[in-house]
Amino acid sequence: MPSKLDQLKKITTVVADSSDIAAIKAYAPKDCTTNPSLILKAASMEAYKELVEEAILWAADRNIPTSRIAQRLCVNFGAELTKLVPGRVSTEVNADLSFDVEGTLAQARSIIEDYAERGISRERVLIKIAATWEGINAAALLEKEDIACNLTLVFSLAQAAACAEAGVTLLSPFVGRILDWHVKNEGKTFTPDTDPGVLSVKEIYAYCKGVGAKTIVMGASFRYQGEIEALAGCDSLTIAPAFLDALAKDKGPLPRRLDPASAKANAPAPMSLDEKTFRFLLNEDAMATEKLAEGIRIFARDMKALRELVSERMRMAA
Repeated sequence: MPSKLDQLKKITTVVADSSDIAAIKAYAPKDCTTNPSLILKAASMEAYKELVEEAILWAADRNIPTSRIAQRLCVNFGAELTKLVPGRVSTEVNADLSFDVEGTLAQARSIIEDYAERGISRERVLIKIAATWEGINAAALLEKEDIACNLTLVFSLAQAAACAEAGVTLLSPFVGRILDWHVKNEGKTFTPDTDPGVLSVKEIYAYCKGVGAKTIVMGASFRYQGEIEALAGCDSLTIAPAFLDALAKDKGPLPRRLDPASAKANAPAPMSLDEKTFRFLLNEDAMATEKLAEGIRIFARDMKALRELVSERMRMAA
């Protein structure tokens, strides 16, 4: 019997949740996602020293802010990843722009320009943006410019519905972080069938299929292999190397758990969201409100650390 990873690839687009080039080579995913936390970790590794040095040399003797150098570094990693995957690579807009439509638009366009300078077309790139009201509205405008977007830090149906209505290319519900909140606040033990993160993705998947949205639903942030198996058949799943390895070694059967036909039959009612309704529904969901805010803080913190790493390397090179 083929491995569970091979079985999964037949029904779901498998995406590597990593900036570790060696790990991506090993598992041959179709796409790859990154975030500031992953880039920060990879940039500190000796194996990727040249990617950091390129950004430092590019900025040498020029009055370029560290935020711009950090962006170039992120694109350096993304450009390397496009050599390893046949599909798209996600590169994230700075989390401190999560409530800034114009700032998000400007950086997204700049990232696309950075890739174009390397001969990488926008069709190979997803711009990753936090699923705030402002982020979703910025994404809607970018999609009209043929800049595809990955709306990240999705924790609620309201966020997903707004993303679908905005016509974004892809949205990422964070399975494990949803589970974390419920374990902490309820003190319960969950199985894959009762896991709140898994159930959230199933609801979002059903909604998107029910309203006929073209938006790709990509489950993310897994805590154990059972979550991944419970979502087999989802449009896409972004999986960390440790779980890719475990799935590659597991020869057991992997039944399909999600499919469009049954999802449509169980779809929630369509939602029409203006800003007031979106903010109220998000506010009513304590888990989504807390985890969205926390996720933005974590990514902003790690981007700040990446900028500090760049500043230190600039000082060393001076």
